[in-house]
Amino acid sequence: MNSHTDGIAILDFGSQYSQLIARRVREANVYCELFPWDAPAEKVLGLKPRGIILSGGPNSVYDPGAPQLPAYVVDGAVPVLGICYGMQLLAKALGGVVASSTHREYGQTDIELDPGALFGAARAAMLPRSLSVWMSHGDRVDRVPAGFRVIAHSANSPIAGMADDARGIYAIQFHPEVNHTQHGREIIAHFVHDVCGCGSEWTSAGIIEESIARIREQAGNRPVICGLSGGVDSSVTAALVHRAVGDQLTCVFVDTGLLRKREAEQVIDTFQREQGIRLIAVNATEEFLDILQGVTDPEEKRRRIGEKFVRVFESQIASLDIKPQPEMPGVSTGAKTVMLAQGTLYPDVIESRGPERQTAAKIKTHHNVGGLPKDMQFELLEPLRFLFKDEARAVGSALGLPDSIVWRQPFPGPGLAVRVLGEITWERLERLRDADAILQEELQRADLLRATSQAFAVLLPVRAVGVMGDGRTYSEVVAIRAVTTDDFMTADWARIPYEVLARISSRIVNEVQGVNRVTYDITTKPPATIEWE
Repeated sequence: MNSHTDGIAILDFGSQYSQLIARRVREANVYCELFPWDAPAEKVLGLKPRGIILSGGPNSVYDPGAPQLPAYVVDGAVPVLGICYGMQLLAKALGGVVASSTHREYGQTDIELDPGALFGAARAAMLPRSLSVWMSHGDRVDRVPAGFRVIAHSANSPIAGMADDARGIYAIQFHPEVNHTQHGREIIAHFVHDVCGCGSEWTSAGIIEESIARIREQAGNRPVICGLSGGVDSSVTAALVHRAVGDQLTCVFVDTGLLRKREAEQVIDTFQREQGIRLIAVNATEEFLDILQGVTDPEEKRRRIGEKFVRVFESQIASLDIKPQPEMPGVSTGAKTVMLAQGTLYPDVIESRGPERQTAAKIKTHHNVGGLPKDMQFELLEPLRFLFKDEARAVGSALGLPDSIVWRQPFPGPGLAVRVLGEITWERLERLRDADAILQEELQRADLLRATSQAFAVLLPVRAVGVMGDGRTYSEVVAIRAVTTDDFMTADWARIPYEVLARISSRIVNEVQGVNRVTYDITTKPPATIEWE
């Protein structure tokens, strides 16, 4: 997605907050893309960015093999903002002095801004002189390069910010992208709008208009198949593609047997009856259970489910005898004749270590981007590939999807296969379905479904001793996971009231056969992921 006249390139130097920078730029209604620091210059500059932001990172600029500053960043073509490690890189590359600090700054820190100095423009004057910000660094800048002035300082960092207005290069030691920094959003918005001159084109209406044009161009006269799970991502994808190509779209809903309770019926009713989209429902429960028999490794589960999903699609397409529409523009010779639309989101791409983040650690393979067979007979169509979850929801609302779909709790592509830890059996799936349904019912009853960004039950591959009716039990354990998050890149565990947790636990133990213990997961992301597998 690189047709924007206003865009920001973000170079990722390995910070856990890099995706948050992208979120904050998007919140300012400006398009941006995240690139690894060593991405080819032509790829980054192909975006035609109006500005470049350098992320933080875990390294010292003097570490052997530490990421370096690409030469094109400071050639004067566009303004630059360095954050934390990005600031230290700029200082070192331009002739300043970076040294190890005797007092490492980590966490909340008070800084002082020079009056009206931040970026040297009017909007910055609206910021207070003192700010509480989030610091996370060991090294610090001891001397600014020639031409720079100091624009902020803290007790442990005499140079907490620097600026060269003539060259449009700015740097700050703190992290404006995190919620802990006061006025952080305003600082980023000020840079992208007032310094870089970006407009505010990145809106739901603009995304839809551009996506429709791109889908039509990519699809041509070819039929499009969308794997519809009923989750937010695939539902918004289906609505967007349908808006673009109409009856060229056929949605295929595959009942894998790995869905939540009563989910299949709800999906079929919503899209066939309410949305008027052509929907083919396929019950492939036995096929998926067969390929998962005895499999316990989560990556292998993903691989097998991804491959089987595509094979079911291929079989369905062959039976439908779907062909290109002759009245529309033709496709190039040798192109695959059918397109597969997927609800891949930007965090899926980032966490799966796709080409957009070559140097990042692989967290896990996402079903959409890592579980597809190399020889599949489709060309992929991923209209949400550069969107975050909240952006996809906004697009869905703008397309007229009901709140019951748009605000549905996220659900992984492999379904309950990655929430039933260990071996998959029909009995264990049913056990988890019942437990998860109780969780959802009680959260709904307490008006907490929208307050929790994602909440679900996990069936653990362990058994625990219990007592029921004066008798010993040796049954399975259910873990409850509920989180709050703005962007799904970081998350905090939800503070569900004790009385609600007590009802959930009591109902699960009493109503779900084979479970005698319930635990509550209070781990943040990071260090954990939201899903257990």
